[in-house]
Amino acid sequence: MSAAGAQRWLVLANEDLAMAEYAVSSGIFRQACFRAQQAVEKALKGLLVVRVGTHAKSHSLEQLLVSDPQVHDELQAWRARLRRLDGFYLPTRYADAIPLEAGEPTRDEAQGSLDDARAIVSEITAKIGGGS
Repeated sequence: MSAAGAQRWLVLANEDLAMAEYAVSSGIFRQACFRAQQAVEKALKGLLVVRVGTHAKSHSLEQLLVSDPQVHDELQAWRARLRRLDGFYLPTRYADAIPLEAGEPTRDEAQGSLDDARAIVSEITAKIGGGS
């Protein structure tokens, strides 16, 4: 996949960000957290496509981050936030998944997830667009 392929990942990431924004504003906090995680997952996959030509077949932001040393180094500052977003992937999607430790996501958690996702996707977009 080329830079054009990476751009397609970014289009999907931005659609997920828009859905997360809508979910926060509508009080649908599980979906806001899930869509925030998805936005970052798709942006990370786009960055990996640019850096190494492919991406790990994983939904884990942590696994995607460590799958390439350069990407890991570039985004290491976000690692704790990526882990937190990862914690929303299963329990916000599946009724029989392990429940969230603190219960249902709150408005503050949903907004924080959205804010983190916006910042991470923005940084990744700059890296892909800049070719760095």
